[in-house]
Amino acid sequence: MKKKSGKKILVIHGPNLHLLGKREPKIYGKFSLEDINKALRAKAVENKIEIEIMQSNSEGEIVEKITKSKYDLLIINPAAYTHTSIAIRDAILGIDKPAIEVHLSNIYKREDFRKKSLIGDVALGVITGFGKYSYTLAFDAAIFFLNDLAK
Repeated sequence: MKKKSGKKILVIHGPNLHLLGKREPKIYGKFSLEDINKALRAKAVENKIEIEIMQSNSEGEIVEKITKSKYDLLIINPAAYTHTSIAIRDAILGIDKPAIEVHLSNIYKREDFRKKSLIGDVALGVITGFGKYSYTLAFDAAIFFLNDLAK
């Protein structure tokens, strides 16, 4: 068994992401949320990183998870809460841990109300528009960032 690095990444999928593969496949793709989670778990094993993954449609549950869990870096797709949730923004600010915002679709090619993120300016960065690969790109960025912190 490979030794873990001692680092942990928390991945939060926001509202309606449990519908991936069924909901608007022309925008979000035909893959499922479990397909994304499998890829993330494989990357975690490969990089000897602990990973915890959750999906919630509830803003309160997401805030609780952000503020009460132990982890080193957050990868979050706030989904519709990206544009509306001051509570999630404040939770990210309140924990003083790095976060990466992720979106499957390019929010800047969508409706005007989707072009504004309340999370992006409190995150390390935003990865948007690469479909399911947005998550694996975020995971790679997280590894680089955590490795830089360890130096």
